[in-house]
Amino acid sequence: MTDFKIIPYTSGHRSAVLDLTLAAWSPVFARTRHEVPGFVYDAFYPNGWQARQAEDVGALLDRKEVSVWLLMDSQQLIGFVGLQLHPEDRMGAIHIIGVAPDRQGQGLGRCLTQFAEAQIRDAGMSMVMVETVGDSGHAPARAAYEAYGFQRWPVARYFKKLQ
Repeated sequence: MTDFKIIPYTSGHRSAVLDLTLAAWSPVFARTRHEVPGFVYDAFYPNGWQARQAEDVGALLDRKEVSVWLLMDSQQLIGFVGLQLHPEDRMGAIHIIGVAPDRQGQGLGRCLTQFAEAQIRDAGMSMVMVETVGDSGHAPARAAYEAYGFQRWPVARYFKKLQ
């Protein structure tokens, strides 16, 4: 991975990050759509998952307390990671990791995770957290996190449609 470099996010990369996000999450949301209650999916994504994902990631890019780092191959964005420190818990949170679809499966997600862990460790934190969803579209992320040594904290989230 010596040909790659990790640089801080700048607003000049915004459209590239959003484009990569939509490409990387397309197969995930294709599966999610059929695995969550329809009323929940429709409430979360009334204008489609792409609009919500772009809005959410755009808001993350704008948050001052979140640092976003870009994995570059020459001048091309091939991945990114966003993290935030929570000193009150001595914890760092990885909010998002994205890798270009044509570069997935090459260890770049691991590279970004290790980079984030180093940033968090260097800031004096004692643990790192990452979250994902339990549907099959997110199964590769869960498998990767567990392979990296993350331990799962079981969470249950329930939804009920109101009449």
